Amino acid sequence: MHLRPVSAERSSSPTVRLAGGILNFGTTLLVALCIAASPLSAIAQAVKTASTPPPEFSRLDLYGGYAYFHPFNSEIGPFVYQPINPGAVASATAYFNRYLGVQAEGSFFPDGPNDCYFTAQAGPILRYQKGRLIPFAHVLGGGARAGGPAFQPCTWGWGVTAGGGLDLVLPYFNNHLALRLIQADFNYSHVDYGPLDAAQVTGGVGEITAYRLSAGVVLRLGQQKPPPPVQLGCTVQPTNVYSGDPVTVTGTATNLEPKKKLSYTWTASGGAVTGNNDTANINTAGLAPGDYTVTGHLSEGKRPGESATCTTSFRVHNPAPPTITCSANPSTVMPGDPSTITADANSLEGLTLSYSYSSTAGQISGTTPTATLITSGAPSGTVTVTCNVVDDLGKHATADTTVTIVTPPPPPVPKVRPLCSVSFERDIKRPIRVDNEGKACLDDIALTLNRDTTSKLVIVGRHSDDETADAAAQRDLNVEQYLVDEKGIDPARISMRTSGQPGRILDSTLVPDGATFIPGDTSTFDADTVKRVGQPYAKPKTTTNH
Repeated sequence: MHLRPVSAERSSSPTVRLAGGILNFGTTLLVALCIAASPLSAIAQAVKTASTPPPEFSRLDLYGGYAYFHPFNSEIGPFVYQPINPGAVASATAYFNRYLGVQAEGSFFPDGPNDCYFTAQAGPILRYQKGRLIPFAHVLGGGARAGGPAFQPCTWGWGVTAGGGLDLVLPYFNNHLALRLIQADFNYSHVDYGPLDAAQVTGGVGEITAYRLSAGVVLRLGQQKPPPPVQLGCTVQPTNVYSGDPVTVTGTATNLEPKKKLSYTWTASGGAVTGNNDTANINTAGLAPGDYTVTGHLSEGKRPGESATCTTSFRVHNPAPPTITCSANPSTVMPGDPSTITADANSLEGLTLSYSYSSTAGQISGTTPTATLITSGAPSGTVTVTCNVVDDLGKHATADTTVTIVTPPPPPVPKVRPLCSVSFERDIKRPIRVDNEGKACLDDIALTLNRDTTSKLVIVGRHSDDETADAAAQRDLNVEQYLVDEKGIDPARISMRTSGQPGRILDSTLVPDGATFIPGDTSTFDADTVKRVGQPYAKPKTTTNH
């Protein structure tokens, strides 16, 4: 322990000593920075040649280095605090962002003229990284443990530290190492040793003002990347307009900081722009046809990455009229039949189209690309149909098509149709009676008449050369009786005739409504003058009960 009496001119109040200490510290810090800057140019030149990319902002810095402690204007009674060399400073710094953090620091001067000097303090730190150089400033407060200038033991008190320094990030080990070229701090400590004895060698209050210089190595851990730059995209709706149509531009921003105020500005190469937020309106009245550019600018601050610009465009068109073609399906119809009219229209400008129709005959209406022509009541001939279309701007187009109404051909003339013939050759004894086979033929004839209720039947009986002419008539009357009595055929639908051709046979002909029977060599007869003989047709046998 070294004892140094204090001189009379250095005896002053603590406030005066603290002010003088701060002034002396400022001078000392300036000198220290000048000393540190002398080799800085050479180190910076070496850094430039390194291939390691520029360092990011670290999250945690661990520092350890050599330190020199120099009290001034500090004494108890006649005894002055002495410098201590060597010593050490260690700190751990955690950063909240790229600039601000909190630091915990300890200084160690275990062996000196004053026996000891230790600090354990914490406080905020502010840094500003420029490339590989990182100047910083901090203010710390906490405990201070110091021995007195005479025989005072190492005792805990309180103290504050304020100062700054300069780090140089080395281009090695992925930028995890830095040299602390200089850290210069002003320390103020207040330690109470108890009552001051009469000899002033024990007790008293130590108010220590000192500057502390240190240099060493910083271990940089973690990365704190800067926020991504603001980005701005913009779109316009609609992109294709006509002069006078409104245009709305919308900006979409990303990577914004929620608490910052946004400032939008919009400009356009044509038209009047109104709006200063994320949307703006453009009045296109009076703009000539062509392409126009809209530029948006967004800012949330003056720093790099806090503003962005976007561009988009819209086109003013010279409207062209719509085009249209018209077709009919079918194009030829019978009177009363419909025809589908189709209008194929197109707007080069993409405008909404409205449809209407007219015709020279018939009835037609519609408001869609298709309509129906009703030809009921229209005369035969050609009908002209006009398809009309108009767009939103009032420009229109027309097209024609034709539908031909044809006269229907006359209905086909019904034709007579021969049916089965009834033979009378099988029963020699009763040659005019209808046998069972003949009845089968007549059953078929009756079925045909029942299906076609508008048709009539002509039966033509014949006789052989060895028979009288009445045989042919009797055959007609027997067949008629069977059809009327047994099959329920209306006798008014049956015409009976006889033929001069020989044969024991009866021919039948179906005469549809509208058809004409050609009599040929046949002739009618008076049924009342015919004398009928025998059974008209085969009767089914009846069973007699005994």
